[in-house]
Amino acid sequence: MTAADEGLQDSGQALCERYDVALLDLDGVVYLGGTAIPGAAEALSQAASAGMRLAYVTNNAYRTPSAVAATLTRLGVPASSADVVTSAQAAARLLAERLPAGARVLVIGGTGLRAAVRDRGLRPVSSAADEPAAVVQGYSPNVGYAELAEGGLAVAAGALFVASNVDATIPSARGRQPGNGSMVQVIVHATGVTPLVAGKPEPPLHAESVERTQAKRPLVVGDRLDTDIEGACRVGAASLLVFTGVSDPADALLAPSGRRPSYLADDLSGLLVPHPAPAGGGDGWRCGGWSARWADGTLHLDGSGDRLDGLRAACAAAWAAETDQVTPDAIKPVLAKLG
Repeated sequence: MTAADEGLQDSGQALCERYDVALLDLDGVVYLGGTAIPGAAEALSQAASAGMRLAYVTNNAYRTPSAVAATLTRLGVPASSADVVTSAQAAARLLAERLPAGARVLVIGGTGLRAAVRDRGLRPVSSAADEPAAVVQGYSPNVGYAELAEGGLAVAAGALFVASNVDATIPSARGRQPGNGSMVQVIVHATGVTPLVAGKPEPPLHAESVERTQAKRPLVVGDRLDTDIEGACRVGAASLLVFTGVSDPADALLAPSGRRPSYLADDLSGLLVPHPAPAGGGDGWRCGGWSARWADGTLHLDGSGDRLDGLRAACAAAWAAETDQVTPDAIKPVLAKLG
């Protein structure tokens, strides 16, 4: 088994030259809490100048694509509504594939979700008394008990239950806050019904993104192993994990099979450079001026140079080890060495 088999790949070209479309997550990748992540706009501009097309793919179903595009443009990332793909749109497509035109759908969420449902020829409603054929739930900071109660009543009565996404948390400038997945659990717990899920890591949102962009060689770019990277792994797409949002280097080292990225970068500048893959096995893994090896049940890292090369070597060694060998305590020397 090689590092490439487990995730990390070698690219002698800058990623913006190797892949035709970047399918970019937003929260924690391009912006955080309404503020652009430093260097993101410049990196995306350079990637676009090199010929890479940019699509913004978000699990957040709260806002419409035009509102998202306006925010991006305000932050220095010019975008149109056609460049934005949301989990609300993927959820609405999932509903339209299962319901007749004009069917009533109880919407728990924001304007983005209601608009997406309406755009698919379905009728948004707000009460279980309307006898909806389905309930669709997406993130909104304004969702409260009344909306969840109506949704629970409709699901208990037999309505199809669809969630835009099930992210347990969302990143913010203040830290991780409850995401749509946490709120979905209210209805799940009350009814015993598990929803169909449209957003990452489930395939519908990725399929919607590829279809709309006509990508031949897509690169998924995200900050979460459990949504962005797992979603890419499920469909066999290459992925870039950036450390500007939820997942950090410790998470990368501990990543289980099925959640391991193809590439690692501190931020979106990783689109603009080549990415070396670790080499070795057995007695250790090497990348750049670093080498990683196991000794006495602990992962050790030696050398110097580019910090990411050290992390790449350590990830290769961790991912090649037995699953029960890789623990938070076992990787502490690596994290200490990398600072």
